[in-house]
Amino acid sequence: MGLLQGVRVLDLSRVLAGPWASQLLADLGAEVIKIERPGAGDDTRAWGPPWWDEAAGLSAYFLSANRGKRSVAVDIAQAEGAALVRDLAARSQILIENFKVGALRRYGLDWEALRAVNPALVYCSITGYGQSGPNAKRAGYDAAIQAEAGLMSLTGEPASQGGAPQKVGVAVVDLMTGMYAVAGVLAALRHAERTGEGQHIDLALFDTQVAALANQASNYRVSGEVPARHGTAHPNIVPYQVMPSADGWFMLAVGNDAQFRRLCLRLQQPEWADDQRFASNAQRVANRDALIALLRERLQRQPSAYWIEVLSNDGVPCGPVNDLAEVFASAQVEARGLRLDLMDAAGQAVPLVANPLRFSATPVSYPHAPPALGGDTRAVLQSVLGLTGTEIQRLVGQGIVT
Repeated sequence: MGLLQGVRVLDLSRVLAGPWASQLLADLGAEVIKIERPGAGDDTRAWGPPWWDEAAGLSAYFLSANRGKRSVAVDIAQAEGAALVRDLAARSQILIENFKVGALRRYGLDWEALRAVNPALVYCSITGYGQSGPNAKRAGYDAAIQAEAGLMSLTGEPASQGGAPQKVGVAVVDLMTGMYAVAGVLAALRHAERTGEGQHIDLALFDTQVAALANQASNYRVSGEVPARHGTAHPNIVPYQVMPSADGWFMLAVGNDAQFRRLCLRLQQPEWADDQRFASNAQRVANRDALIALLRERLQRQPSAYWIEVLSNDGVPCGPVNDLAEVFASAQVEARGLRLDLMDAAGQAVPLVANPLRFSATPVSYPHAPPALGGDTRAVLQSVLGLTGTEIQRLVGQGIVT
């Protein structure tokens, strides 16, 4: 039995932040109904190649964030279509949407309208900049938020070396926002179950990224100094960065003085650990360039695999810089079951990536492969709203659902 069995989530979101949240809720056992625009659906259905099934609107991107859901294609611009979604909201515990601020009001699907039909509804709005402030009406996209909220200023090679700001290789702002959304809706659901009172959650990509600046934000708030880019290096810990070897690169992540001493012993340079320039982490940060130059010279004498083996055996954190082929071929991925294949309606195994949560009593479940656009419209309208086949056929004929 799933942890969230009996919880229905109405998902009016698209692209990544909202769908990432609703996918996690589906993994935890919630019934997730994804509302999509007929003929087009979630924007990411068209974000290919690569494709799993182009005709069904199943791009690789869409697959990454939509397992476990049922797709209902309904035109909310038509009054009867909006009424169908309103009826579904009346029978749901959670709603997630990422329309522009105020856009759902014209359809009677805003928080105020839906709380009138379902006072216990937990309604989560995900926008670029939130429901208030001078930027509230601006559209928000992950890469733009990475830039505006400071993450790109911290990412990339140092400016002193001619490095430009870089975005992270995946849409981390969307992903973090999705995770905050899950925490928020589950906390609000707990409140609703105790009191019968739902509430509106106002969640912004911009706010999420500012909050997720974490130690870098704290560094600035405490010191007043704007942090610089350090490439793969850590602003507060040294040595903690990608290092060259005889055949490439590996990541060295020395987190304390004891680990640094073991590193020096393995490099046959024990005196470095007692050198006043390097004896403590604070001294190593102050003398970063001198230490890194010494380490680079020594580490380039052996291949990465050698260093990873001997340093790991000495308890010095390090690891390879793997590409995705190497990641998914690794014994650790195999042991942890991170490659996931789900059967679709045609009996084909859809290649996905598993949820990382491991519960001792209530394991994560995967009830459905990512759905084709409108693949569940009839089933949901019948099972949840009690519509007859004749009524559904009339809606199809009028272009209200597909």
